[in-house]
Amino acid sequence: MMNNRLKKIAALLVAGVMVVGMTLTGCGNSSSGSGGGSAKGMKIFFSTLTLDTFKEMLQNGVVEGGKEAGVTVDVGEECGSVDEQVAQIKQAVDAGYDAIICNPVDATTALQLEVTAGDTPILFVNSQPDEQYLEPDKYMYVGSYDKDAGNFQAEYVWNKLGQPSSMNIVLFQGEPGHPAAGLRTTAVKEYYKKNGIDVTFVFNDTAYWDTAKAAEEFKLFLKTKQPFDAVICNNDSMAVGVVQAMREVGLDPGKIPVVGVDATTEGCQSIIDGGMQFTVYQSATGQGAAAIQTAIALATKGTAKGIEGLTEDGYYVWVPYEPVDASNVKDYM
Repeated sequence: MMNNRLKKIAALLVAGVMVVGMTLTGCGNSSSGSGGGSAKGMKIFFSTLTLDTFKEMLQNGVVEGGKEAGVTVDVGEECGSVDEQVAQIKQAVDAGYDAIICNPVDATTALQLEVTAGDTPILFVNSQPDEQYLEPDKYMYVGSYDKDAGNFQAEYVWNKLGQPSSMNIVLFQGEPGHPAAGLRTTAVKEYYKKNGIDVTFVFNDTAYWDTAKAAEEFKLFLKTKQPFDAVICNNDSMAVGVVQAMREVGLDPGKIPVVGVDATTEGCQSIIDGGMQFTVYQSATGQGAAAIQTAIALATKGTAKGIEGLTEDGYYVWVPYEPVDASNVKDYM
């Protein structure tokens, strides 16, 4: 169902008449064109790396946001390398797109992508480039502040366990080097340190955002026979994998908190089914809509001023995270 938050986002977008999107090569093209009219024939190109559950939701959010706003949104095929993405963006510029929304293959190569784009604005999503590569009203990041997600997770686990003075935590990180994985992990550790809680991370490893990988790694951890009080995962897919592994070996996730991030359909269903206990909603729909709104503003006015969630420095447009547990999970299904 669409909750009130998403209805408010959709209400801010202007409906338009659908038109056929242009084609583009580069990494290939899977065009998802949508209307022109209210934005005067504006064209936006979306470039992405290989999709996972959340990335696909975000891509869909961009496309749907474009439809609601009445602009043409063309989606390039998934890029497997930085070189492919650079070539794709060059072709988008040559084809005359008004703005580019980019989920970068590697956020550390943002400068290379920007040099390729030239005067065409880029709105980065999902993988946050370093601030030195951002520029107000030209090269910006639209997303959710990942440290908030880690703070919500850490706080929930501590409260759920009765605010103990010490805990043993298993921590699963996403893809190594991915900004979100680093920021969420750092926030968890900083929260406990700031609050004077003695936490031993008895297992801290990467599972690449993947359900099967997390299940496998968690079973390896269990062989160490170390005691643990909770499992914190950088995303829902890994948390679901941990729950699956727990049940396979006879552990009750109802007694050992397992928490994730994203509030995916799978993650929310796990909470309903008594698996995961907590997640943090990251609105793919909201981020897609915000990226479209910002792209329209930059292309038509040359500034993002007035966009909801815009930071004072002009580098970011934030879409807030929201905590989700059994008490409100049905609102996010």
